[in-house]
Amino acid sequence: MGRETKMCFDCLQRRVEADYSGELSFVYGLSDSPLPFGSSAVVQMSDSGGAATSQQFVLSYVPYCEEDCLSKYIDEYSSDEGGYDNAGENIMRSDFERDQVEVSVGISSGKSNSSATTTQCRDRNIFINGLRCEKCKLSSRFSCSRMIASLAPTARIGKASSALSEDIASDFLSGTLEDHILHSINLLIDGKSAGQESINFLSLIGIPSFQENGFPGCIRHPNIVPILQILKSSSHINIVLQKMPFTLENIMHYSPDAVKSDWHVIFLIYQLLSALAYIHGLGIAHGNLCPSNIMLNDTGWCWLPIGGSQLLNSEVNLHGECHNCSACGFCFEGCSFSTLYADLSLSESVDWHSSFHRWWQGELSNFEYLLILNRLAGRRWGDHTFYAVMPWVVDFSVKPDENSDVGWRDLSKSKWRLAKGDEQLDFTYSTSEIPHHVSDECLSELAVCSYKARRLPLSVLRTAVRSVYEPNEYPSSMQRLYQWTPDECIPEFYCDPRIFYSLHSGMPDLAVPSWAGTPERFIKLHRDALENNRVSCQIHNWIDITFGYKMYGAAAIDAKNVILPPSISTKPRSMGRRQLFTQPHPPRQKVTGKLCGKKYVYTKTKNNGCKDALPTETDNLRKLEEAALFSEKSWHLCPCYNDYLKDRVKDGFSEKELMTDSIDNILSRQPDWVKNFGMSPNVDLSYLLEYLEVDDDSSTGFQELFLWSQTFTSKISSKSAADDMFAIGCILAELQLRKPLFGLNSLDLYLESGVLPSPMQELPYHARLIVETCIQKDWSRRPSAKCILESPCFPKSVKSSYLFLSSFHLLANDACRLQYAATFAKHGALKAMGAFGVEMCAPHCLPLLRTSTSDTEAEWAYMLLSEFLKCLKLEAIMKLVVPSIQSILQVTGHSHLKVSLLQGSFMHELWNRIGKQAYLETIHPLIISNLSVAPQKSSSAAATVLLIGSSEELGVPITVHQTILPLILCFGKGICNDGIDALVRIGGLFGENLIVKQILPLLRSVVHSCTDTSYANKSEPLQSWGSLALIDCLTTLDGIVPSLTNDIIIKELTEDRSCIHVKILMRRDLENRVYQTSARSLIRICQQIGADLTAVHVLPKLRELFSELAFSNENDNHVHLGGNLKGQRMKFSKEDGFESRMDLVLILYPTLASLLGIEKLRQCCATWLLLEQFLLRHQNWKWEFTGNPSQSDLEGKMVEDLYDKNSSSNNMPTKLLLNGVGWSIPQSQGKRGPKNTMPIKNLSEHYQNPVERHVISSASEFHEPWYWFPSAASSLSILDFTSRTTFPKDELPWKIKASIIQSTRAHHGALRSFAVDHNECTVFTAGVGPGFRGNIQRWELSTVDCVMSYNRHEEVVNDIRILASSGRVASCDGTVHIWNGQTGKIISAFSESSLQSTRRIDRDEDNMLHFNPSPSGMISNVFHGSLYTKIDYLEFIDRLVVGTGNGSLRFFDVNSGQKLHLWRGEPTDSSFSPLISSICSSGSAKLHPEDNVAYPSWIAASFSTGYCSLFDMRSGNIISSWQAHDGYVTKLAAASDHLLVSSSLDKTLRIWDLRRNWASEYTVFKGYSDSVSGFSVWGKNVISICKNKIGLCSLASTADEDGQFRVIPQNLYMADGESKNLSMLSAISILPFSRLFLVGTEDGHFKICC
Repeated sequence: MGRETKMCFDCLQRRVEADYSGELSFVYGLSDSPLPFGSSAVVQMSDSGGAATSQQFVLSYVPYCEEDCLSKYIDEYSSDEGGYDNAGENIMRSDFERDQVEVSVGISSGKSNSSATTTQCRDRNIFINGLRCEKCKLSSRFSCSRMIASLAPTARIGKASSALSEDIASDFLSGTLEDHILHSINLLIDGKSAGQESINFLSLIGIPSFQENGFPGCIRHPNIVPILQILKSSSHINIVLQKMPFTLENIMHYSPDAVKSDWHVIFLIYQLLSALAYIHGLGIAHGNLCPSNIMLNDTGWCWLPIGGSQLLNSEVNLHGECHNCSACGFCFEGCSFSTLYADLSLSESVDWHSSFHRWWQGELSNFEYLLILNRLAGRRWGDHTFYAVMPWVVDFSVKPDENSDVGWRDLSKSKWRLAKGDEQLDFTYSTSEIPHHVSDECLSELAVCSYKARRLPLSVLRTAVRSVYEPNEYPSSMQRLYQWTPDECIPEFYCDPRIFYSLHSGMPDLAVPSWAGTPERFIKLHRDALENNRVSCQIHNWIDITFGYKMYGAAAIDAKNVILPPSISTKPRSMGRRQLFTQPHPPRQKVTGKLCGKKYVYTKTKNNGCKDALPTETDNLRKLEEAALFSEKSWHLCPCYNDYLKDRVKDGFSEKELMTDSIDNILSRQPDWVKNFGMSPNVDLSYLLEYLEVDDDSSTGFQELFLWSQTFTSKISSKSAADDMFAIGCILAELQLRKPLFGLNSLDLYLESGVLPSPMQELPYHARLIVETCIQKDWSRRPSAKCILESPCFPKSVKSSYLFLSSFHLLANDACRLQYAATFAKHGALKAMGAFGVEMCAPHCLPLLRTSTSDTEAEWAYMLLSEFLKCLKLEAIMKLVVPSIQSILQVTGHSHLKVSLLQGSFMHELWNRIGKQAYLETIHPLIISNLSVAPQKSSSAAATVLLIGSSEELGVPITVHQTILPLILCFGKGICNDGIDALVRIGGLFGENLIVKQILPLLRSVVHSCTDTSYANKSEPLQSWGSLALIDCLTTLDGIVPSLTNDIIIKELTEDRSCIHVKILMRRDLENRVYQTSARSLIRICQQIGADLTAVHVLPKLRELFSELAFSNENDNHVHLGGNLKGQRMKFSKEDGFESRMDLVLILYPTLASLLGIEKLRQCCATWLLLEQFLLRHQNWKWEFTGNPSQSDLEGKMVEDLYDKNSSSNNMPTKLLLNGVGWSIPQSQGKRGPKNTMPIKNLSEHYQNPVERHVISSASEFHEPWYWFPSAASSLSILDFTSRTTFPKDELPWKIKASIIQSTRAHHGALRSFAVDHNECTVFTAGVGPGFRGNIQRWELSTVDCVMSYNRHEEVVNDIRILASSGRVASCDGTVHIWNGQTGKIISAFSESSLQSTRRIDRDEDNMLHFNPSPSGMISNVFHGSLYTKIDYLEFIDRLVVGTGNGSLRFFDVNSGQKLHLWRGEPTDSSFSPLISSICSSGSAKLHPEDNVAYPSWIAASFSTGYCSLFDMRSGNIISSWQAHDGYVTKLAAASDHLLVSSSLDKTLRIWDLRRNWASEYTVFKGYSDSVSGFSVWGKNVISICKNKIGLCSLASTADEDGQFRVIPQNLYMADGESKNLSMLSAISILPFSRLFLVGTEDGHFKICC
């Protein structure tokens, strides 16, 4: 970039502030060199208060030259617009762009612009008919003015000012720069008149085809970075670009897993080629294509920067010259940086090889070499989050003395280790969930800002250090600073004395040690210490820890330097710790350094203070060889991405030949629009959908690619464009290999002899073909970008995704982009693209859903989300759609989109797609959360309808544990009326049995918890929660009482043991509002059961309460027996105030008198006179007989509002439900199937007379569904409403009672295996049937009835799995049967050859995987066993993996009914192969907090020998194989992505943490008396079986005093609680959502336990 300005970062900051008057805030400078000099800076907009906003931009300075074409363009453009000051205000972009766009494709719209933009299109005739500018090499085909306008169509041009900086906010931040283009595309999709913008834009992205000879226009290519401003200041031209969060170099160095698949790689290459095709078609080349110059956003969309070399007449710098600040005249006068770095001799371009050898030989200082390593590691001067790092070398206690050991820092240990100590680091490593020693960066932002606190603005300190500025909290001296920080040093402490001087009045200067005197003297001594031989002999150890081989692996463990990895490895990062070296760094040659003037001079020395003997010549040769070998192995630090420099020197190319085409080539070429005029197809919606359509099998074969590579004809036309294609090949190879393709030496060898580097052999065949084609030695034979884009190299899914996303990434506002995606999806775009293409597009679109605000945007978002739900596969739905739905459901306040999603139709579709288990784990808790903690009315009403509608399909156990119990746990914490209404309606839906057995016991538990005597001693907030919980409980009781018969009410609510209301009223330490609610609730019960039952069952229990109230102190103070009994009747209303407990008399006594009659009440209440005197005195009430209350009066009382919370009847969810809103379905669709819709029971019976319902229920001759299910309250401890404030996020405890609640005989012989459906309502049991044949039965748990039997197996069934995606079942008895789980009809059967194992089988050779012939991994030919042993279902890839009798794993495609590849298991030297005894795969569809999902990444298999093997899911390689047990392994299970649980006949259960060295570090649970037959995992809990007992243990348990982990076996008890289970247990499975577990026995019984 020969014309770019180089300024020190201080002067660069001053220049930004001067040019923009503080409107732009300087963040940090950008530099390609190791020193803080550059021409670009990252800046931020400042708000009205001077604070920086979050949006960042890149501001680049280039010198202004009057003869330069860019300068002339700015001058002429601004003068035509009336001067610099008005240039930005007078831009009429829309007309200008429309006019130029029409010219760019050679089509006239037939419209004339009334605005007369003649001035702005002044060079049109020259543009069309003329050639390139002869003074400049910008384009080989067109004038410079035309090219600048084409490369920067979105730029504002004028004079640098604060007014124009505000235009960035108004144009870019508002998203209106290219809004009109996207609007035109939306019109085109809708079939309306769209204008020319949409057609012209589509032509840029290859619709109908890419243009090899394009014509300049004024529409930006979507992969070219938008230039926002080109402004002129006093001496510079300022170019403002948007800053993307990442570069491709960032991704490769810090988060290579972010490029998740080969598809993402080729999609990125496709974007780059599309951009190159555009700029090459204009006759220009990029010239500097490399990973650091490719900008990316977090979804993988890339921009190619256009800047200095593309807009300026730049000379290519062939020779790296030493940077000399004083020679640069662009710093401000008086800048001190020229003296700070005057002694350095660093080249602007970083050549590590030469720098390393210079340093090793003593020709380069330690300081300079470490700066180079920082630059290679990506660390940035000025960026406090990723600052350049230096080592502390002294502790500042004494003056550094090379001949003394005092005061020197140990460079073989990290500063973190020195600060924390080995003991603490060992403890951290051994106890952390993810083993690590170092939890933070070696240099944190906090440390950097604390070091530089005296020079940084206070606003920065408040952001990075502490929100409240306290100057005394910052270390005051260097020694204190060193002791305070566990972080390393920064370069300023070795070169810049200004860092000691404070700019803040309240903060003193940083004190230097007494032996230094002044900051200037300290800098010199500190730098001398860094450069002396003591440090030079050790500095390689520090390099190994900070940049080298001690960062990872065994060396990191030994150095106590294991770094905590990022939580999400696939998340892109712009910074991190890059490992530069994988081998030990060689020590430096012994040198001596002295300061001569301003230069460090180094001379070799034989022995200067080091204790080593004189080096011999042999030692020197050995060290030289080691250094050369180290340098050779570190070739990747100097990657090469082009060959033009070497070719230029070698072949004598001139600059003109390198950068441009020949005149003959230009004249011989016509623009593509001229050639194809009149031949372009009509681009409309139908054409776009046809272009998007992807065939089921769109993969490209090797033969087709090879044929293309040999026959393509579209060759490159210029050397500069060929260099860009060479870079494309190198970048593609590096993305695939995760290391550069060429270093300096390998590139020299290739250019001289044509020998390709060895990594080429590691590339996949399709990538290798493209790379070989792009890097051909003869540049004229390389293909053009257009040629590759239209080749078979790219599958159809890439092209269709690019078409969809290119318009989406225009600079338009979110609403317009959301409209585009939704409209295109509505017309069938996503369906046409296929599931894979949709999966690639979804991450780009789904973030917009969370920001939709208006109702119209919500409709678009709902439409788009629905289309994604229909078109994506299960894996992608869990990974992409479910997190988006979760974030929407968590939105507080009104959200039209949330209400729409809560409608039954959408959730029903989601339920069907992801299954009940995933729905309950990810969505159901969030629906409940919308009923508590200040919910919004519309969303809470919709959530209520949804819960009611889904409850019947869930079944009683899951409804109780996943809906009813969570709602009750929200009592007292803001549960809304709709939440209580949901409880009431669910109770009415399932009937009296559920209310009595489930809801009422839970409500009693609430009352018991909140009226416990310990509550009186709790803090006021906790007491308040308890009061609110009681009120919610009583309100719920009011709602469910009408659903109960009088007998049940009397039995459950009025008997001594369960009279909730009286228990509350008798307490004296509750709040008045609780007494008031309880009394009114009791009155309603009395009104429902009638006067006679009230007199018998309720009134006697109130006698004590009335007596207490009559003789209370309050009554004594107010009641006078001789008072006047006359007065009018009191009119009581629920709105009356309730001031004291005595006011209970006002509620209870008059109402009971009306209901029972005064005489009956007085007979029961001995203190009636006192109570009536109280009422007369204070309420002027006395009894007046008015006759018996009519039945209509009582009914009127009963229909009084049931809730004290004034819920509106018009908004009752029941009315919505009965009117067809929610999960209900039409009568015609009521037929139920395994995945059918979820009809809701007719709620009319809820309003039947309770007695009538009781008679109907009694007449039934069969058990109600779930009659056996016990009360949930019996399995839970007393509910604590003070500790669970964050439910439903937290898991509920499960108290296992080890009780058998239902048992039935399932098989004639042993029950071998369970398979539980996700709905937990259906279970398959496999066991021994008649005649010792295999028998499988399907059971409906609601009635514990066998509804189907499968008897096609000849042998005993070993294992069974439900294939959730299809409803099929797979079972194994030596062969594998796939059959319909509903009908029992067999679909396919698989078996291996029965031939002897010594004969190899060739018939499956085509299905074998061949890419790892190693005996330890996947093989191409294997000896097959004849029997299958165990099976496992890989749900997310819809594959079945089956273990064999010879220790191999066979894969099946259950959809196509085909055998797939075979993996060999445990290597063995014995004469026979062990059989597979168990299989499992890692992970499940559980979402992480960061919205990621865990998918199977490994498969574990156990063997009959006690060995276990871990396979890589992607490659089939064996990750590890180890002796797990001393006997037969009975079961394996994945408790999480990193935890493996195994059981064995050796009487142990073992936990393996796969993040550790699991062969030596594992947890062993002992205590079993016999073999462990099996186990099942739920969360952190494990239930195992051994003989006739179960064992309970936790994955998070700690060892006992003896350091042992023990399991205490427990007996299973029968329902009576006394009889023990004596049957031997053979199988176990947990129903996690129902809080149940199933066990099978050797005698064929099937037992349900809790």
